Amino acid sequence: MSTNYQGIATNEQIRERFDKDTERFSNLDTGQQTTIDAPLTMDLCTEAAKRANPQATHLLDIGCGAGNYTLKMLSKLPGLNCVMNDLSLPMLEKARERVSAETSGQVTIIQDDMRNLDLPADHFDIVLAAATLHHLRGDDDWELMFDKIYKALKPGGSFWISDLVVQDSAVMNDLFEDRYYDYIESLGGPEYRKKVFEYVHFEDSPRSVNYQMALMTKVGFRHVDILHKNSCFAAFGAIK
Repeated sequence: MSTNYQGIATNEQIRERFDKDTERFSNLDTGQQTTIDAPLTMDLCTEAAKRANPQATHLLDIGCGAGNYTLKMLSKLPGLNCVMNDLSLPMLEKARERVSAETSGQVTIIQDDMRNLDLPADHFDIVLAAATLHHLRGDDDWELMFDKIYKALKPGGSFWISDLVVQDSAVMNDLFEDRYYDYIESLGGPEYRKKVFEYVHFEDSPRSVNYQMALMTKVGFRHVDILHKNSCFAAFGAIK
């Protein structure tokens, strides 16, 4: 695919794009329209977290954006202490405003690259990561993050991902990428499809569900499960 972008996106370039779109990402219908089955995967991840950790008190939302996943989690487990991380300060400020109105717990925001997070050990009951891990680059980054999250969870804590994924087979990857091309074009026409795929190829390095589930097992998670998969998007997770 041709692209107007050059090289690989820096954190600053990714941050700038999201800074400009805070209001759009505050709305599930507009902010996640390019994500297939976004409402379903949000509901499944938060319901899985509720079932795995019904007595949860501490939540970490990595790449939280404007706080949609944290808000959904609070609708099922009220009163959580919420730590939210993102590159974009406008996103975090919007998330803090929205989440603070919905919980009696402490709300903390951390503006930083997720790879730099200094997380307390055995502290969180639930970690959510929606549409964010695909920004990781090499295998070292992926293992660093999964290990960091595993160590930050309490025993029995759970980690839930909803994200863009690739397929292990090149043939299957072409199949689902073509179907996703068609889906994006149905939302906004050929120019919109071009725009979306230019920034996807510039910013993102997604991995397959199999890759991520194997990595979860490698770093120590006991139970790993797929919640949902449709085309290039999946929801899955693990319990420590």
